Amino acid sequence: MYTSTVLNTDKTIKESQNRLQKSLETNPDFNISFKETQNILEKFLGVKTNLAILNIDLVGSTKMSFDLPLDKLTTIIRSFAQEMSITISEYGGYVLKFVGDAVLAFFVFEDIANKNKGKSTLKLNNKAISSSFDNVIECAKNMIEVIQKGMNPILIRYGYPELKVRIGIDYGQIAVVKYGVDIDEIDEHKAMIKRIHLDMIGYPISIAVKMTSLANPDHIVIGQSLYERIGKKQKEIFRQQPAEQDIWKYIESSTGKSYLLYQNIK
Repeated sequence: MYTSTVLNTDKTIKESQNRLQKSLETNPDFNISFKETQNILEKFLGVKTNLAILNIDLVGSTKMSFDLPLDKLTTIIRSFAQEMSITISEYGGYVLKFVGDAVLAFFVFEDIANKNKGKSTLKLNNKAISSSFDNVIECAKNMIEVIQKGMNPILIRYGYPELKVRIGIDYGQIAVVKYGVDIDEIDEHKAMIKRIHLDMIGYPISIAVKMTSLANPDHIVIGQSLYERIGKKQKEIFRQQPAEQDIWKYIESSTGKSYLLYQNIK
């Protein structure tokens, strides 16, 4: 069963470097499957559940788009998305989508009651059921380490700019919604494949994306709801981050006060 992950950091960094070097020397090999994500989303369709949402965004990508040829920019973005996706998966998370130079992911903490049937529960895989709040923080820390110690030395060696990232994470209620269905004809016998377009909606997504822009480069900002659930040792690396009211306007409904943010200090 999947438990809170303690990865071999040296091995993770070495594997990341090998993949990145291959991408820089040959045609990039981008092999990220959304099958697991799709399966989870289908099980959550019509069910409200509490998830952690993680958003990681590249710093200075607009400048890179002006400074780099399009093929080099594409290689960087694809490699970044692949390495972050692999790390997310290793820590039990699921990539929801890629949004330009950002990766949006989610973590599941428990099986959710099927409100349509009222009796049974959704059968999620062990990875999904066993994620922990501290584990999400460890994932974010490892993502930054993969960038700093894994990708950047290789990028610099090949004449690319080094990468920096910002990460925002929050926890709260999410709903999965269906936006339509594509039907593909696959052969002359009129065999069909249906592909459902699923996505998530909920305030934790908006908050996680917004707070990402408030993080210092290579830092993590988390919301009050997640901070209250992580362990004591994890809390020790975070400090409350003041936010100007004209920038941060989210209010905690139970208190009527500003929703608190916390940024890591180490």
